[in-house]
Amino acid sequence: MRREREFEVFSLSFLDCICCGFGAIILLIVVSDFKQPATLEASRRDLRAQVQLLTQQLQQIRGESDTLHRELAGRVEELQKERMHVGRLAGDLTHIKGQFAASREEASAVNRLTEELVASRRTLTSDTEKLLAERRSHPRMSAVGGIPVDSEYVIFLIDTSSSMTDNHWDVATRVLQEILDIYPHLAGIQILSDKAKPMFSGTQGTWLDDTPARRKEMVTRMKNWRVYSESNPVDGIRDTIRTYWSPGRRISLYVLGDEFTGESMQQALDAVAAANKPDASGQRPVRIHAVGFPEAPGFPPFTSIRFSALMRLMCEQNGGTFVGLLQ
Repeated sequence: MRREREFEVFSLSFLDCICCGFGAIILLIVVSDFKQPATLEASRRDLRAQVQLLTQQLQQIRGESDTLHRELAGRVEELQKERMHVGRLAGDLTHIKGQFAASREEASAVNRLTEELVASRRTLTSDTEKLLAERRSHPRMSAVGGIPVDSEYVIFLIDTSSSMTDNHWDVATRVLQEILDIYPHLAGIQILSDKAKPMFSGTQGTWLDDTPARRKEMVTRMKNWRVYSESNPVDGIRDTIRTYWSPGRRISLYVLGDEFTGESMQQALDAVAAANKPDASGQRPVRIHAVGFPEAPGFPPFTSIRFSALMRLMCEQNGGTFVGLLQ
C-alpha cells in the first residue's frame, strides 16, 4: 500500500507566493511614495497661484472700492454744496419777494406822500402869498439894515464861549430880540449853539412854534444859557443846513459870534458850500447872515479878525449879510 505524502504548509511555493505578495506591496508603496510628493507639489503650486490671483483681485477690488468711496464722498460734497446753493437761492428769492412787496408798499406810500406834498404845497403857496401881501403892506420888512427878511424859517446859531458870555452876552441878547422883532410871524424857529446843540432840549432836528410866549422864553433863557463852545461855527453851520433844510422851505441862518479858531478859512468856506449847494436857479437853499462882535478885553484881536473875514465871505457866497458891531 502506497504511503501518502505529508502536506507541508510552509512549502517553497507558499513562500514564493508570500514573497511575491510582499514584493507587490513594496512596489506599490514605492510607486505611491514617488507619485504623491509630485502631486502634492503640483497642488501647492496651483494653490499658490490661486492665492496670488485672489490676492491681486482683492487688491484690485480694494483699489476700486477706495476709488468708488472717494467718488461717493465727492458726490456727497457736491450734493451738500448744491443743497446750500439751493438754500441760498431760496433765501434770495424770499428776499426779492420781500423787496418787491416792500416796493409796492413804498410806491403806495410815495403816492400818498405825493398827494400830501401837493396839498401842502398849495397851502404853503397860499400862506406865502399872504405873507408877501403882509410884507408889501410893511415896506420896512423887505430888508432891515441891509439884511433880507424874506424867509419863513429862522435859525440862530450862537457862539457860547466865555469870550461871548463874559463880555458880549447882554448885547447878543438884545440882537436876538431885535432880529425876532423884524419877523412878525414865522413858520418855524430854532436856536442853537455854534455846536448845533438846541437851547431847548429834546428839539434837535425839529422846529419850534413861533408864538409870543416862545419868543419871550428864548430871550429869557438866553440870559443864562451856557454850553461848551470851541469858537468855530463851521461844523455847526454845516450840520444845521443838513438837518433843517428841506425843499420848499426858505430858511435864514443867523450866526452870532466873535471868534474863529479853525485852521483854514478856505476849508471852512468849502465845507459850507458843499452843504449849501445852489439849486437850478443858482440860489443857495439856506441864506446865511452873521453878526460879528468885537474882540473881548484881554483877548487877541486875531481870532476876531478871522471871524469877521470868514463870515463876510460866507454871507456873500450864501445870499446873506454880515454886520460887524463896534466897541
